[in-house]
Parts: sequence; C-alpha cells; structure tokens
Amino acid sequence: MLVEFGEIIDERIHRQVLRLDAALKVTQFDGFVEAVPAYASVLVCFDPLVTDHQRVETALSNLIANNVPNVGSVSLREVEVCYDADLGSDLASVAEATGISAEEVVNAHLAGDYSVFMYGFAPGYAYLAGVPQPIQLPRKQAAVRGVAAGSVLIAGPQCLVSTLNMPTGWWIIGRSPTKILDPSSENHPFLFDVGDRVRFRRISRAEFEASSRS
Repeated sequence: MLVEFGEIIDERIHRQVLRLDAALKVTQFDGFVEAVPAYASVLVCFDPLVTDHQRVETALSNLIANNVPNVGSVSLREVEVCYDADLGSDLASVAEATGISAEEVVNAHLAGDYSVFMYGFAPGYAYLAGVPQPIQLPRKQAAVRGVAAGSVLIAGPQCLVSTLNMPTGWWIIGRSPTKILDPSSENHPFLFDVGDRVRFRRISRAEFEASSRS
C-alpha cells in the first residue's frame, strides 16, 4: 500500500514521511513486512496471508491520525568531493548555464542544506534534496554512458553520489572518494539512513588520490 503525503520535493512533506516510517518501526500491525520511505510517500509492504488492504489502510490511518512520533535525532554525514575539471566534467557547463563562475557553482554546492530523502534506482543511490536554487538545472536531454562511481551529480533540487559505473542524465560536478556503498557489510551496507543530513567538504586532488587508494 502506498501512502502519499504530497507530490513535490518538500521538507515539510518529507517530515510526514519520516514520522510514519518511525511509527511503523515501533507500532507494527499484524502482517507488516517493511516500510520504504521516498520523497513524498511511504510504500508499506504486508503479508496478504495474514491481513488485507482494508485492515492495513485502517491501521495506517489510525497511526497517522493519532500519536505519530516525531523523528528522533539524525546523523550528520560528511562527504568529501574534488571539483577538478576532469572529475567534474559538467562543472563548466553548469557555470555557463547558470550565468555564474565555476568557482561560484562549487561554493553554492558546498553551501547547500542536504538531507537524504530516499534510496532508489541502483544500490546505494541516496537521493539528497537541498541543491541551492542558483545552480538548479533540469536533467540533460540525453544520458551519458560510463559515468564513474563516486561522481557527484545534480539535477533540479536533487544531488547524489553515484556508487556504480552507470549512465546518467544528471550534471557531473565533481567526484568523491567517500564510500557510500559497502557491499561487504551485511548489517549496514549504506553510509546514509533516510533522514540523515549531509555536508560536502571540498578536498584537493592530492587528498582525493590518497583517499581513493585507502
């Protein structure tokens, strides 16, 4: 069952998503399997041999109408990023399209107030909201193949750090050595939890190379 709180990327809407997700962690109805939070909705999975849609809808409506808990404290995660031109192949294009310098694009990106809104598309792809308005651009008309893992990407108000070599239609403005996805960890393979805050920290090429080797 999909519980929708809105249709746009909005901090207030996402707080409702996080509150329901938190409530389902502590107050689970019979047949509950898991909850998957997204930008403006929560997908609630249940066992149809134990319960049905009507009872699930009633249970969720009661949770939302009653004492849905506030979201507790969240973690602040730091992500290193190098903005050298060969690592951020679209940085100059973003600067040209937004009418500011490449250095101003970098400073704007570093100043963003980012939080993890959802995971999707590929393992470890954490979608962050919070890209500042001056550097928001629609995604490209055509995707680019073979984009390196660790690429820092922006599109509209969203940002993510890729974890695999994959195509993307987002703008590549840098690259990070920070490990977002750790397949060897069975209990916590992702650096972020949904709701975490994220801060980007600029590093030099030498720091990038050293971190990439470690």
